[in-house]
Amino acid sequence: MKRLNEKIIGFLLVAALALVVGCSKQKGPAAHAEHGGDSHSKADVAAAKPASGKKMCEEHGLPEDECGICHPERAAKLKPGEGSKVRLPAADSASIVGVETASATVGAIPEGIECYAELAFNQNKLAQIAAPVGGIIQEVAVDLGSKVEEKQAVAKIWSASIAEAVAKAVLSHQTLDRERKLRADRVSSEKDLQQAEADHRAACQQLRTLGFTEEQIDTLGGKPHEQVLMEVRAPFAGEIVERSAVRGALVEAGKSLFTLADRSVMWAMLNIPESALARVKVGQSVELKVESLPGQTFTGKLTWIGAEVDERTRLARARAEVPNPDGLLKAKMFARARIVVRSAEGAVLVPSSAIYALEGKPFVFVKLADDLFEARAVTLGVRFDGRLEVLAGLKPQEVVVVNHGFAIKSQWLSSRMGAGCAD
Repeated sequence: MKRLNEKIIGFLLVAALALVVGCSKQKGPAAHAEHGGDSHSKADVAAAKPASGKKMCEEHGLPEDECGICHPERAAKLKPGEGSKVRLPAADSASIVGVETASATVGAIPEGIECYAELAFNQNKLAQIAAPVGGIIQEVAVDLGSKVEEKQAVAKIWSASIAEAVAKAVLSHQTLDRERKLRADRVSSEKDLQQAEADHRAACQQLRTLGFTEEQIDTLGGKPHEQVLMEVRAPFAGEIVERSAVRGALVEAGKSLFTLADRSVMWAMLNIPESALARVKVGQSVELKVESLPGQTFTGKLTWIGAEVDERTRLARARAEVPNPDGLLKAKMFARARIVVRSAEGAVLVPSSAIYALEGKPFVFVKLADDLFEARAVTLGVRFDGRLEVLAGLKPQEVVVVNHGFAIKSQWLSSRMGAGCAD
């Protein structure tokens, strides 16, 4: 059914070209009809006949061995750089059906390995802010999405253990002062003073472990009856991405209150095919495109390649670090990734739409005149961002069809569908 539809479309396009220029065929083997205002009479063909005596295609004004309409079967035998010419019915046929052309350009194109990726937080800048002691949450200072600075207080907790530690520190400080006076009056021994100093250091060290500073400890010593609240602080600057802390809630030591993430750099976790691993190295550039952020490309560096391949999927895990200064990238987003393994400099480039396939081989239609095109076999290289590298068969600045070339392809294959002039 698919081939039948292609034949029907081809017939319609060929018929449209013929009708526009008033092309009509005469019956009988003796002659071919003229094509509108761009006719190729026998006299013209004879005048254009090469000295080598090549047999000419009278209808298309070309040597028969170069006429692609008469001999489309030769396409399968063409090597890169070789071509088969296609004559249109008239000089304006291409413009009427909307054929668009452009020159092949020279430039750089990156060769890359395509794979999929899932974004994640930078695990080196991700922290669970937990309750250091069991107690009651008295104050919650931040919410989801809050930006915090390093050492900023995010919550305050009252705890009986903290109150006990503060009382112990205050008592040890008072004992130390008393022992110092007694030692100065030679009432107590040096050993008693040393023991008092050791007890005070141990009591203060316990508070320092809980996050209290020397200044706070001294202040608490002067206010023994004031309620003591412990401040829970952020370990680094970032954004609160999870919150479980609720004012008045009783929490146990070690319970997570917040999750803090620095999203200035995100991780892209890649899944690389086993067949491509030999070309992948740490330090290569990685380009990411996210469907929900059209038109934007994010660039990072490959920082880790997994030591094993999944036995079922035959994919290896890898990681790229991607700068995220505007915060557009979010964890658990899916992206299409491209690992750049080589940059082809001075490559001949054409749009992807300029490539047509026949007999499993790629071709481009090179414009030779308004009504004359050459279906030329080419060898393709890297494909990237809607462009293709042509390794062989095309020169820079040659003009090729980049849009609506199916009309020319149909004209080329018209004899296969019974509309040609070949025997």
